[in-house]
Amino acid sequence: MAYSIRPYRDNDAEALAEVIAAAIAAIGPHAYSPEQVAAWSARHPGARRYRERVSEGHAIFVATDADDSPVAYALIEPDGHLDHLYNHPDHTRRGLATQLLARAEIYAQAHGVERIYTEASDLARPAFERAGYVVTNKREFTIAHEGRDVPIHNWAMEKRLR
Repeated sequence: MAYSIRPYRDNDAEALAEVIAAAIAAIGPHAYSPEQVAAWSARHPGARRYRERVSEGHAIFVATDADDSPVAYALIEPDGHLDHLYNHPDHTRRGLATQLLARAEIYAQAHGVERIYTEASDLARPAFERAGYVVTNKREFTIAHEGRDVPIHNWAMEKRLR
């Protein structure tokens, strides 16, 4: 299947909300408990937030299929924080994460960012490592969900650009 990477468009918001929900639901259980997956998923408020993030100056790069339908995306903030990297489960292991990370890096360099940093799940960590990111520490924290604090972890990672 042929894919393209392009900038976010306002009509992508609903599809990106579906990508993240599908990714967390289908791929999350490979490394996290059902309770952790539920808490992680509940942190993502839906399509409205993508429009807000773009209006706040964040850049979103979208991988699309042959029909120009979004199947993966990366969201980078102006300071170099890569906040999202998600693939729809039907489109994993096709190099999309690598392409999206490369596009985010080009964007960051063009905007004078000296490092990109992220918090990667156990599942995303290998893609970041292949792209040259290094782990700076393991982050243990909790997510408030359904009246309790759910323990979870991820990996603080960064890539120096200069």
